[in-house]
Amino acid sequence: MAAYGLWGLFPLYWPLVEPAGAVEILSHRVVWSLVFLAAALSVTRRWKGVRRVASAPGALVRLSVAATVIAVNWGVYIWGVNSGHVVETSLGYFVNPLVTVLLGVVILHEPLRRLQRAAVGLGALAVLVLSVEHGRPPWIALVLALSFGTYGFLKKRVNAGAAETLSIETAVLFVPALGYLVVLGAAGDATFGTGPATRSVLLAGAGVVTAVPLLCFGAAATRVPLTTLGLLQYLTPVMQFLLGVFVRHEPLPAGRLAGFALVWLALVVLTADLLRTNRASARASRLSVVNRAEMVASDRGGHRRRVLEISEQ
Repeated sequence: MAAYGLWGLFPLYWPLVEPAGAVEILSHRVVWSLVFLAAALSVTRRWKGVRRVASAPGALVRLSVAATVIAVNWGVYIWGVNSGHVVETSLGYFVNPLVTVLLGVVILHEPLRRLQRAAVGLGALAVLVLSVEHGRPPWIALVLALSFGTYGFLKKRVNAGAAETLSIETAVLFVPALGYLVVLGAAGDATFGTGPATRSVLLAGAGVVTAVPLLCFGAAATRVPLTTLGLLQYLTPVMQFLLGVFVRHEPLPAGRLAGFALVWLALVVLTADLLRTNRASARASRLSVVNRAEMVASDRGGHRRRVLEISEQ
């Protein structure tokens, strides 16, 4: 709840650091995130875990790609929020579960179940409706969905702690981010330290607000059932959508609302499929436990009969 709730409130944070541009804000997120994570790893004495993850075969390559992908996601998201496209950014995270299903099909060659096919079809129809309504494809939403879906896929392949993997990712981005800020400052275009002190504090705080929800999510992922995580993930785009409509007062014409309605219907279908599949797995697991118990009882009964026969002899 903390992770998804904080992500849902992001549209309120980034406008506070304007007139900083999206790339400058992104660079501050990276630099201050690494500072925060370094302190957290030192306090918890988890640097050995970072070295262990970095030395695992293929992990550094996957995390470097993941860092690049999440940097694109962050940059486009910040630009979208500060350019008045909060509603479209929320669409990206509504569509994300459908993208995750497609990644499973394309990369892992997983077969689509009937309800999954229906959900993906509704999602494609929604993108078509929104493209007609906008006069262009909803590229902000599509980039956010594809980048975050790819990021989650890569993180799952590494399968390591949140703090360790996030530290490596931010370290990969640290040098170009710091270099950009240095060049910006030398040109006299930096907003950090040149305006109100509160803006500089908020830019530095971008590292904390970036790292904390990711750490919360990483901690929850090992404790909370997958079904619960799947349902809670909609909290973020719902909050962003409501902030875009009722706080930022972005327009929501009938065509756009129809597109969102199709996406929401697709998510209902996808969630129904997830719940049904999980119930079937739970039933199969219970039957397996019962069958094993019966086999053990049968073996014990046979053993007792053999003991009695031997004793009688």
